[in-house]
Amino acid sequence: MLKGNNLSFRYGGDKPWILQGISLEVAPGEVVGLSGPSGLGKTTLAKILAGYLPPHTGQVTVAGQPLPLNGYCPIQLIFQHPELAMNPRWRIRQILSEGHFPSPELMASLSLEAGWLNRWPHELSGGELQRVAVARALGPRTRYLIADEMTAMLDANTQAQIWQAVMAHARQRQLGVLVISHDAPLLERLCQRVASMAELHVAFAT
Repeated sequence: MLKGNNLSFRYGGDKPWILQGISLEVAPGEVVGLSGPSGLGKTTLAKILAGYLPPHTGQVTVAGQPLPLNGYCPIQLIFQHPELAMNPRWRIRQILSEGHFPSPELMASLSLEAGWLNRWPHELSGGELQRVAVARALGPRTRYLIADEMTAMLDANTQAQIWQAVMAHARQRQLGVLVISHDAPLLERLCQRVASMAELHVAFAT
């Protein structure tokens, strides 16, 4: 299980707390939604759970082992803007090879075209880049996927195709998935349960 327990964080010692006493868990094979307006710390929480930021208090564990782990992280985070998560000096083939080059089946499910592999990131559209980001995140050692507004900037057809591929792989491999979104209907369709950032903050306050 992926667990974040009593997590607190702020940017700088004199800044207000963004997170205080937040706890959240995702079980293998479970799809959990996280909702809430901007400014409540959803992306900060995602970065902490994925090991990008260390919490000031609390701990993140995977199968009882605390982060950071040695080697490949089994928690993969997909950002809303994929271009910010890719090295602009790498071709798509090298980007996809960072963890483990995706299987032909995964590439087909995401409609990744072989002709993209020798291109630079700036030569692909936002939807094409996000397919690349998803394929990179769904490596064979990934156990948990955090999707932070992953398809918010994409058209409806691209959103549907990406989510269909992600959910199929999650079911097949019993991946835990945390879906962060403002889109309530999307969360209702995909998730077994939905947590609210406002409620998590209230739970700490009370």
